[in-house]
Amino acid sequence: MSVLQEKVSKDNDSNTTPSITTPITPGSDIPDGGLTAWLQVIGVFFLFFNSWGIVNMFGAFQTYYEGTLSSMASAISWIGSIQGFLLLIIGMLMGPIFDMGYFRTLLAVGSFLTVFGMMMTSISTKYYQIFLAQGVCVGLGSGCLFIPSVAIVATYFSKKHSFAVGLAASSSSLGGVIYPAVFHQLQPKIGFGWVTRVIAFIALATLGICLVTMKRRVTPAARQKLLDMQAWKEIPYTLFTIGEFLGFLGLYIPFFYISSYALKKTHASEELAFYFVPILNTASLFGRIIPNFLADKTSPLNMLIPCSLISAILALCWITIDDVAGLAVFCILYGFFSGMFVSLPPSTVVSLSPDLKQVGTHMGMSFSFAGLGLLIGNPITGTIINLDTGDFVKAQIFCGVVVGAAAVVMTFARIAKVGPSLIAMA
Repeated sequence: MSVLQEKVSKDNDSNTTPSITTPITPGSDIPDGGLTAWLQVIGVFFLFFNSWGIVNMFGAFQTYYEGTLSSMASAISWIGSIQGFLLLIIGMLMGPIFDMGYFRTLLAVGSFLTVFGMMMTSISTKYYQIFLAQGVCVGLGSGCLFIPSVAIVATYFSKKHSFAVGLAASSSSLGGVIYPAVFHQLQPKIGFGWVTRVIAFIALATLGICLVTMKRRVTPAARQKLLDMQAWKEIPYTLFTIGEFLGFLGLYIPFFYISSYALKKTHASEELAFYFVPILNTASLFGRIIPNFLADKTSPLNMLIPCSLISAILALCWITIDDVAGLAVFCILYGFFSGMFVSLPPSTVVSLSPDLKQVGTHMGMSFSFAGLGLLIGNPITGTIINLDTGDFVKAQIFCGVVVGAAAVVMTFARIAKVGPSLIAMA
């Protein structure tokens, strides 16, 4: 598997400062461990917790808004979709900015926008206000945090890169458990406004840890291009990016609609239906650690393909489930196997990146397409679901087909990289 590669330049004091400039072979001075390196993982843990973690909890907001806003489910889902879309799409800007050395600036701006957006959501009463505050503002803040969080790990880890990213990315599932639980337990007692402020204060405290512990290890490049069009000439990278788009087009459908499905199809109580979102996210937590640990031995792409295929099969099996026990089993399995779709792509982009001097730029370009899939996937689902009759079949088929297509396209990316061999590291 390819790793981030560097050369060493000496200053006047004979100190060495690594810089992302030209490639060298594995075994460079990347620490691959140590106190400072693991402190970065802790920092990235909280960045994921407050970026993907807040996106993953939107199912709780979706259910609440369906009962309080006079808007259709598809319109409400646009709030969560634009949030996730902006998290990924502005990586096209954040990647080059990170490469130029503005890491701490991105941390500060992203932290402010995330907390400010949640505070504004707490005083919003109309759809457009929530859309701007929670969808746009929080989405922009999350986007400032996401690409730097995955890019900085590559400068501290090589052999353990996938595992380090997986540990950090597991917090997005943890956020998807803790934040909905906080919302569900406190909202009836203190109201929507104050529970949203509590979430904002938790984000403020945890993001403060990031600002204290995290620091850039490499010397920034003087200039970076916003786009590296040469990257699209690399077939494995391009096919993988298409696969990401397809995967995110359908992957989050259960996360957004599982509570509504439980209410309509299994006749679960509102209390029980709510907890299916935390079950999904708890299982996803393990799905972001275990496959990533194995990915350092098998390569990220070799792990991503079968997990994607299994997720697609599970989505189609979801059609037959009409009882609480079966739905709980589905949430555990789907949460586990879909969890890798957030944690493994950063390592995969590093391994497929045609020019490792611009790994931040390449991540931004690839995740922008993933963001487009997330943007349109859930609103499409909202239009083909009939909440009045409890008809979810078309959405379930859509989820299974597009995630399955993602697995197929990523298989072609692997073949383009290493050929048809089943044991080759991609």
